[in-house]
Order: sequence, then C-alpha cells, then structure tokens
Amino acid sequence: MTTVHGTCDPRFSRVREVFDRHFADGEELGAAFAVFLDGEPVVDLWGGVADRHSGRAWESDTPVLTYSCTKAVTATAALLLAERGLLDVTAPVAEVWPEFARGGKERVTVEHLLTHQAGLPMIEEQVPLEEFEDQPAIADRLAGQAPIWEPGTAHGYHALTYGFLVGEVIRRVSGKTVGEIVATEIAGPLGLELWVGAPDDVAARAARLSAGERRRPATDSGPDSAAAELPGQGPGDPIYEMSRASQDKDSLMNRALGNPPIHRLQGGGNNPVILRAGWPAMGAVATARGLAGFYRDLAAGRILRAETLRDATRRRVDGPDRVLFIDSSFGLGYMRPSLTFLTPAGGVESAFGHTGMGGSLGLGDVEHRLGMAYAMNKMAGAVSGSLRAYRLAEAVYGSLPAR
Repeated sequence: MTTVHGTCDPRFSRVREVFDRHFADGEELGAAFAVFLDGEPVVDLWGGVADRHSGRAWESDTPVLTYSCTKAVTATAALLLAERGLLDVTAPVAEVWPEFARGGKERVTVEHLLTHQAGLPMIEEQVPLEEFEDQPAIADRLAGQAPIWEPGTAHGYHALTYGFLVGEVIRRVSGKTVGEIVATEIAGPLGLELWVGAPDDVAARAARLSAGERRRPATDSGPDSAAAELPGQGPGDPIYEMSRASQDKDSLMNRALGNPPIHRLQGGGNNPVILRAGWPAMGAVATARGLAGFYRDLAAGRILRAETLRDATRRRVDGPDRVLFIDSSFGLGYMRPSLTFLTPAGGVESAFGHTGMGGSLGLGDVEHRLGMAYAMNKMAGAVSGSLRAYRLAEAVYGSLPAR
C-alpha cells in the first residue's frame, strides 16, 4: 500500500480520497498534486516512487518533466515582453525574425504562433541529435519551410514546433532564452520550483518517467490493421480518427510529435539532454507545488497585469484540430476548456492552463481564485489520455466553498 504524504485542508478531503484511490487502483507509480486557493496552500500531496527501478521515493520537492505544460509558461514569457512594448503579438513574425519571411510566411503573426494557426506543426527534415541543444538551428529549419495550410484559416496542435517558433521570437526580441526569462523574471523572484531547462542538480533528482499501458502499434499492413481496437464510432468520428492517426507512423500527428526524435536518446524524456535543453514546448521540469504556484501568481496578477491575462485567455480558436482531430481551443498559448483540456461540470469557462503528454496538468482560474497542478511519472497513452488530472480537478471544484 502506497503511503501518501503531505497536507490537505479538511474542506478538500475529497481530493485526498481521489489521490489515494489512484494509487490503490494501480494508476500511479509516483505523483504529486497541489492546489492554492486565495493564494494559500490547501492541498499539497505526494506519494509513490520517483524511480521504479531504484525504488527512490517521491519526495515533497521531487521535480519531473511536465511536457506541454511548458507551453503556457512560454506564452507567459512572450506576454511579459509584450507588456513592456518589446513585442507586438499582432505583428508579422518577420518583423523581429527576418529570416522567417520565406515560403509564403511573410504575413504569419506572433498570434498565429501562439494559437497554433501558423501551419507549421511539424519539422520536415529529421533533426539530428547534435542539434537537440541548439534551438536557433532548429528554428532556422522551420524558417525555411512553407506552411501546410494557410496561416490563420485553421488551427492544429504544434506539439514541438510551438516552442522553437515562439522561443526564437523571444530570443530575437530579448536576447534571452525562454529558460533564462523564466529563471530571472518568473520562477526565481517568486521562489517557484520550475525550470525550463533543468540545472544538473535538479535533473539528477527528477522523477524518471515510466511508460504506462501501450496500444498495439500499427503493423506494416497499415493503421487499419488495429481498427477493431480503436475507440470512437468509426471513420469520420474524431476520436476514431485521432486513434487511427496515433497508430500510423506517417500521420501528421506522429510527425508533429516525433521530430526532434526524442526516442533516439537513451531514456527518451529522462535523458539529461532533454531535461537541460529547455525546449519551450515541452521542457519544463517542475514540482506540482511549483507549477501550481505559477498559476496562483499568474491568476493573482503577480506575473502579468490582469488585463493582459484577461485578453490572453480569450478564445482565439475553437473547434476541430487539424493535427489532433478532436476539438481544441486556445487563447494566446493557454488552453481553454475543450476535449483536450477537460474541466469539470461540462466545462468551467473561467479555467485556463495547459495539459502535458502522459497526464500532467497546470490550471489557473481567476474567477475561482485557484492555481493547481498535477505531476506524475506513469505516462498515460497518447490516444486515451488520462482522467487522473480530471478527477482531481473535479474534486477540487466540487470542494470549493459556496460563494
């Protein structure tokens, strides 16, 4: 029986019950969940193992790679520059990155990048391992590409390219990487356990990710060979199409998720190269408490002005996603309630944040004065996702005091 550690306000006992049940049901190896309400910690729980091979315990300060939860942090760094008048998100990217004006991208705006509308969801040529820590080189590959749809006419999840694109804009404007801005202007001053590019000591104590249950991969006969196993109602159903795409190595989804090819590194996302590289789409290493504190401070106006956040969380795109097939919705880098960002009770419209591959979650809510985050090391399948974070968030909202 896994022992869960930490504290939980009695009002949120239901959250503790859900967190405990995930371990009891075998859904977790190691995990942490943190919630701030009105700026005060009301849930700070952790348990299990950080490394299933060594048996190393998950501690109160165990960080872990949070994958795409990073995107909201990167968006916040860009919005900080916008507040200072250094970046106009409505202006063409080429104004600050002249080399980007190739292949018909002269009118692509920074807003298009932040809202996954740029038509650049994948890198055409495979990125060599020696470029993994050279973000400008990867960005230059994207600068030379043509969009695969007319920018601004549709949106599709830019799983990895989002970070290289927005990160290069930030570098051109500020002379700093996203990780440097986060360290010096967000996480450092606010005392948050959050790094975009982990220092060696942080990487050394990070939890090691472990694969969860995997679907049978597509065979040489094509993705339809596994069609009988796919969820959804059949061809044309978004869930079915997403599932089928996940099993087709040549699908746009897998090309977007698979280049740079992290799987070529020993240990994949656990490799020190990934942990220290600070890719702005998926490189944030954080504790649940640190990521929840980021949303606490964001919602409280300690990072961005209230009017900046209000505008940034306004839905810019909403509906079928060209890459994921199912509906997604974005403001300026922040996910809004949709099938890719599930919130309780049919959708809490005031919630914003970002999920991460495998199941992690960062969520803020100005109206309900919330910041919360879930971090874990047992990865859920790319298709089925994970309901662990959803159940925890549902328990939080169900425990809020009447207003």
